[in-house]
Amino acid sequence: MSDEQQRLVSDISKWIECESPSSDTAALHRMAEIAASQARVSGLKVELTSIGEKKLPLLLVSNRAQGDTRPGILVLAHLDTVHPVGTIQTLNKLRIEGDRLYGPGSYDMKAGAYLALTALCEHVPAASTKLPVDYLLVPDEEVGSHDSRRFIEKYAAQAKYTLVAEPARADGGKCVTARKGTGMVKICVTGCQSHAGVNHEKGRSAIKEMAHQVLAIESFTDYQRGITVSVGKIAGGTATNTVPGFCEAIVDFRIPDAPAGDEILAKFKSLKAVGADVTVDVDVELNRPPMVKTLQSAALLARIQDQAMAAGFELEEAPMTGGGSDANFTSAMGVPSIDGLGADGDGAHTLSEHILISTLPKRLQFWRNTFSNLD
Repeated sequence: MSDEQQRLVSDISKWIECESPSSDTAALHRMAEIAASQARVSGLKVELTSIGEKKLPLLLVSNRAQGDTRPGILVLAHLDTVHPVGTIQTLNKLRIEGDRLYGPGSYDMKAGAYLALTALCEHVPAASTKLPVDYLLVPDEEVGSHDSRRFIEKYAAQAKYTLVAEPARADGGKCVTARKGTGMVKICVTGCQSHAGVNHEKGRSAIKEMAHQVLAIESFTDYQRGITVSVGKIAGGTATNTVPGFCEAIVDFRIPDAPAGDEILAKFKSLKAVGADVTVDVDVELNRPPMVKTLQSAALLARIQDQAMAAGFELEEAPMTGGGSDANFTSAMGVPSIDGLGADGDGAHTLSEHILISTLPKRLQFWRNTFSNLD
């Protein structure tokens, strides 16, 4: 392992050791302070605030000079991970095996967030970059960015480009130019309880009605068009000897473009009860709009591909992915956006999550080159 690789592994390990699941506000603040301290030492401007009812940490670091209002580069990353605190002690211990550095949150996305911040720390004062750089680290991306979305959109409105340090795709470190939009639906069915043995005929089974609704909902999936719908959770009833009077289901859906989104929303809103004397209530939300590749984002991709080549690797483009990210928001605003520019590795959201040590110096150099040359 080279000296640079050892330094990067040591620094990234400190980020990984600070486990920061979306649900743990105190842990998120600890992680935000680690990143903020690194930025302060370099001389970057740092704004660390608390947002939402849970007072989650939102971190903005910038090399923007006083009075510089030019549209610049917005870099996005998230502080939160999916693994509970303690995972690093048991189920995915921090360790090196060959070229792999293991640990919860290593790939998604402690390493990518660290690399982008480290490169920006080297670009102070602002004159060292052709465009001002604003780097926003949010606390709730893994759970939908509900509290941070308005801040993402606020800074995206001032941006010429958005670059997102989510992990590079596992199939060769490819970047992302298109993501499906993501949505959630809550279906509530109300029937009428009755004794299943004595007064069965007086009952109106909410679970029976939900079974009809589930079959209708699942039929909305259209693989050829890239539309998927999945009933992921369902609950209802009180006891086995009672005709159930209530049932609830939570549905996930993914859409490739805005017309498909409009169509799916209309289908959900048109759901009607099949049985008599039952009600079906539908609450549908398109959480993330689709990230669609545009001519402008294609042009941005070509430019940063040159920076990757200068850093010693080929930055290829991945096919559209079903997973959403904060790039969905910025892309929908018309800001050219490229995602998946973080670390190489694999195992996001699993207990085998890891990054590839040998690729870290080149990925860091990519961010250096991009900040220096993108205009």
